[in-house]
Amino acid sequence: VQLQASGGGLVQAGGSLRLSCKDSRRTFSNNAVAWFRQAPGKEREFVATISWRGDSTSTADAVKGRFTISRDNAKNTVDLQMNSLKPEDTAVYSCAVSRRSYGSSRSSDYPYWGQGTQVTVSS
Repeated sequence: VQLQASGGGLVQAGGSLRLSCKDSRRTFSNNAVAWFRQAPGKEREFVATISWRGDSTSTADAVKGRFTISRDNAKNTVDLQMNSLKPEDTAVYSCAVSRRSYGSSRSSDYPYWGQGTQVTVSS
């Protein structure tokens, strides 16, 4: 598994970004995928997860109603649409793949991780 996250950047509060996670070498269409984030000086935090078919999603309370996770198995990508961004959303965002079809909020359930992408929200 060789995951790569992209789409991060600098945005003003209230703005939007769309992150994308892709594995160019192997499909993860049978696996749940999640996004986590880690801000400086803080522990890694669950953001959202999506099941292998996309029929089940879960988002953290901190981002509910603002972030949406989706996937396109034909393209082997999982996206995170982030709207109404806040300064407290500033973090490095990483995608992770589970061995299971349905995901969880526990980072220990995801053995495969990609390099993160920096999201910075200015006030």
